[in-house]
Amino acid sequence: MTFLFKQALNTSYLILGSLLVLSFSPFNFYIILPLVFTIFFWLIRKNNLPVKECLLFGLGLFIFGIYWIYICLQKFGGMPEILAILSTFILCLFLSLFFLSLSVFPKFKNQPLLVAAIFTLVEWVRSWIFTGFPWLTLGYSQVEGSPLAGYIPITGIYGVSFLLILTSHLLFLLLNKAHQRLWIIFLIIIIWGGGHFLKKIEWTEPNGDPIEVTLLQGNVKQDEKWDQTKIKKILNKYESLILKSNSPLTVLPETSIPLLLEYIPSNYLNKIKRHMNKIDGNLILGVIERNDADIYNSAISFGEDESQKYRKYHLVPFGEYVPLRGIFGFIYEDLLNMPFNDLSRGERIQLPMKFDQQKIAINICYEDVFGNEIIRQLPNANILLNMSNDAWYGHSIAAEQHLQISQARAIETGRMMLRATNTGVTAFINEKGKVINKLPQFQSGSLTQNVQGFNGSTPFIKYGHFPILILCFLITSITLLRKKLISKFLAVIKKQRKIRW
Repeated sequence: MTFLFKQALNTSYLILGSLLVLSFSPFNFYIILPLVFTIFFWLIRKNNLPVKECLLFGLGLFIFGIYWIYICLQKFGGMPEILAILSTFILCLFLSLFFLSLSVFPKFKNQPLLVAAIFTLVEWVRSWIFTGFPWLTLGYSQVEGSPLAGYIPITGIYGVSFLLILTSHLLFLLLNKAHQRLWIIFLIIIIWGGGHFLKKIEWTEPNGDPIEVTLLQGNVKQDEKWDQTKIKKILNKYESLILKSNSPLTVLPETSIPLLLEYIPSNYLNKIKRHMNKIDGNLILGVIERNDADIYNSAISFGEDESQKYRKYHLVPFGEYVPLRGIFGFIYEDLLNMPFNDLSRGERIQLPMKFDQQKIAINICYEDVFGNEIIRQLPNANILLNMSNDAWYGHSIAAEQHLQISQARAIETGRMMLRATNTGVTAFINEKGKVINKLPQFQSGSLTQNVQGFNGSTPFIKYGHFPILILCFLITSITLLRKKLISKFLAVIKKQRKIRW
């Protein structure tokens, strides 16, 4: 019976972690996350070292939150099913390791600031270690409906993670500290009420006249995208969509044309250029570009204005380049079938594209997951543009999760975010992170909207993640140092008493 009880308890941690997914898009029940963490804290409160419990809790989140990695590897990457399952599980297990920071909770269950600070620092480490994979960072769960989203222009997404853990810890204390309940309730109201009022602040101001933009969604299946027999069909589809657009700016998705730029037929490009000149417009094309021996995932504009270029900087490991090729090269040679898997990196800092009065900061694919990189083109740029191809993840929740991440970037910067994608979600997001127009997924079409540029800087544009990271570091350092000093002081007192005795 004891064995069965332990197994049931272990399963409950896994299930509890899986419930966290409901706070993220497409479900958006943001209040579930702090409540689930409160229950988790309650369950581990008497466990001196809840390593296994924290690992299972994190595993529940990532298995159910990024299961779509399997679709990418197996269905479109061609990896054998068993290996795809194993690879996805190993990634989920690795990401779960960062939840081990919660194992300090029983020891510091009366110090909510410390627990929140430690978890936030560790979550930040997840954003850059091994090039980073900050997907399902807790703060994204509050975009854009939660009152806590009001803190995002100030603290960035990690500040919201900090407040979520702090809230959960305070709710736990509310159940245990009868004599302090009024103070705890007051603090929770201040945190959430403060976020509500912060959402009303206009951090940036409109710049110039709005520009009409058309976003194109080709809806090309991933298993057809690089099929040589399908190229003509894809070219014709985009040509038709482009020629129907009369907007001053038309945008295609990431790698929309499945050819190297130099191999795109000149008559095809000339026809599009003539149309752009006819309507006094410009087009931004997502394409693979070669420069000598280097190959880039690029966005290139042409039309009425001088041609401009952006080359993707933050490449996807094992997707766009092979880390430690001598060790892991066999993955691509023997297990996967992914085109252009050894790309070169663009410049770290690149200028935004300029069209009339507006300057557009481009980011490609999951580059928009890294808020600290997006602000490199700010405050110079007035509008953000993400060009993506989430067809790799099939009919999963990945595209909606990616949309939510883009919403966070809009809130952080106080600028509209435009998303041109292959299969969805193609959308216009306003400066408050609200989706104001979008196309249904998995259908071909275009989406047109007047887009307003914005000037000015949010605190996040000015300072990035530094304030919240410094705060967390100070909380951790001061608390642990004080605890150490108190322990030494008590040891001295105890020693003196023994001598006197």
